[in-house]
Amino acid sequence: MSMDFNYYLPVNIVFGRGKVSSVGIIASDHGKKALVVTGKSSTKRSGLLNRICSHLKKSGIEYTVFDKVPQNPLTTTAEQAARIAKDNGCDMVIGVGGGSVMDCAKAAAFIAVNDGDINDYIFNRLKSGKALPIILIPTTCGTGSEGNGFAVLTNPENGDKKSLRCNAIVAKASIIDSECMMTMPKNVLASVGFDAFCHCMEAYISRIAQPFTDIMCEKAMKLIADDLPKLFKGDNNPEYWDKISLASTMGGMVINTAGVTLAHGMEHPVSGFKNAVHGKGLAAITPAVTEASIKGDPQKLAFISKVLGGNNENDCAEQITKFIDSLRLTCTLSDFGVKESDIDMLTDSCMKVSAAGISYHPVKFDRSHIRDLYLKSL
Repeated sequence: MSMDFNYYLPVNIVFGRGKVSSVGIIASDHGKKALVVTGKSSTKRSGLLNRICSHLKKSGIEYTVFDKVPQNPLTTTAEQAARIAKDNGCDMVIGVGGGSVMDCAKAAAFIAVNDGDINDYIFNRLKSGKALPIILIPTTCGTGSEGNGFAVLTNPENGDKKSLRCNAIVAKASIIDSECMMTMPKNVLASVGFDAFCHCMEAYISRIAQPFTDIMCEKAMKLIADDLPKLFKGDNNPEYWDKISLASTMGGMVINTAGVTLAHGMEHPVSGFKNAVHGKGLAAITPAVTEASIKGDPQKLAFISKVLGGNNENDCAEQITKFIDSLRLTCTLSDFGVKESDIDMLTDSCMKVSAAGISYHPVKFDRSHIRDLYLKSL
């Protein structure tokens, strides 16, 4: 870890139970009409969407709702949302939902004010530093999208799953109210919680980790290891929800600076081509990647192992597997329909869309090594 670093993350975190009621007041600082981006059903069933719209109305904020965001949002989904924002004269975007919703909201805010193909911006063929103001309200504690300038999208034409990255899509305010998360089904909680743990673990071992990210990673991993299993088993203590929500947000913040590494890099093609649940895809891949990475940073992998109840770096992969088992996430790539005949395609996609994550990983893996790791994860 180098002691020569920069740290910049201009996000306003509004944290606390009941804070969602401040959305209207916060929005009034950023515009007069909002595009409210959400998923197809969960925020409606829970009543959260109606509550947010009511708070906006009380503050004199007009709004249009876009409620078509699926799991693993497409570039075309974000483009559709951006068209609706422009057609309705929206001057800000509010994302209410899990990581897919927040990523789609951020991308829509970007597309609404930038010309050209979004894929050109994703692959850095075009660049821009502008977007509509964004407010995010997470309803799951996993992706940490509320704490960074990433928006992960899948191109339906070729299956490329890669993130748009720029400071313009860092939220003007992220309202993190753990009460908005308590209606999550336990299988969703397990999946997103493991994703949050992987964010912290990967940023921790990243070649571009730094003191601020290390401190947050260590704290967040401890919170998740201690309290996620309690929530999964049905102990709905509000303090546990606060802690997991905090850990998830810190996970999003650390990857903004230190990035993700190989496990995420390998998973993105899986969910891009097979529409796998992201956290489950990570569960299938992370143990094999960890086992192959011990020599890269034994000290940090020993810390991760101990957080999970292990002894040292040599049993880190085993402890991760036990953690996955405790959350009933045990799976293989075969469970998502991946076949041995798909491995070369997934490997090629990983090399294309995840070059940064591969370069940040503490062990240098070439194409043949990554192919072998996919095979071990089948």
